[in-house]
Amino acid sequence: MKYRIKHDEVPALGAQLTYYLILSFFPFLIFLLTLLSHTSISTSDVMGNLSGVLPEQSFSLISDTIEEILQNGSTPLLSFSIIGTLWSSSSGVAALIKGLNKAYDQEENRPFLLLRGFAILITIALVIGIMLTFTLLVFGQIIGNYIFSLFNLTEVFRQLWATIRFAFPIIMLIIMFTLFYKYAPNKKRLKLKEVIPGALFTTAAWIGISLLFSFYVNNFGNYAKTYGSIGGIIILLIWLYISSIIILIGGELNATLAFDKVSIVKQIEDKK
Repeated sequence: MKYRIKHDEVPALGAQLTYYLILSFFPFLIFLLTLLSHTSISTSDVMGNLSGVLPEQSFSLISDTIEEILQNGSTPLLSFSIIGTLWSSSSGVAALIKGLNKAYDQEENRPFLLLRGFAILITIALVIGIMLTFTLLVFGQIIGNYIFSLFNLTEVFRQLWATIRFAFPIIMLIIMFTLFYKYAPNKKRLKLKEVIPGALFTTAAWIGISLLFSFYVNNFGNYAKTYGSIGGIIILLIWLYISSIIILIGGELNATLAFDKVSIVKQIEDKK
């Protein structure tokens, strides 16, 4: 595993991926918020949940930027340019696919338009997953109370629903990473059980490290003294870099387990 991370140049690839993610981060948020503007979920609900993961300085930067874009750009214009925004936001997904192909030692031979179309579909799936998550987080209590009164359920259901409501984002992350690790690489016949370890690792590591990094920056790391007004940008870049490394390591974990399995099978066949 350690050898493969070094051989595939995961830290360097993570830096390249961070470049694409920072370019696609704001278009992705704009695309998401444009869609959510047609639902009952407000922008403040989305940004409020995002603030729980990001450090304060980065969240303030993102919040101010998104607010400025939404105020200066008309909603019809944003909706009209949604295809271009979606194309831009899929660049980060395309870079992730490239990283997973390297983990499996696979050459990318799919046509450019097919690959980008696949990246766009993954981006749309990601948006749908996030929208479902926000819906449950924002309106979960209302939905639970409605089901509770409709079927006259016991208090046990209310407690169970409260657990499900806050566990749902974690479950959605696991599902999204599992499907991504299964279908994104240019490698056929990957089974669910072969990609679940990486999905579980990535989900747990990303949530844990994001919370720890946010706690450290908010309480100990004063990037404003070192970088001044661009401190929020630097923190956002570091967070995206950490996220990139974690996602790539999850792919490397799945690839390592797959190669180890092939090696064991080959050794058994050689002994026969």
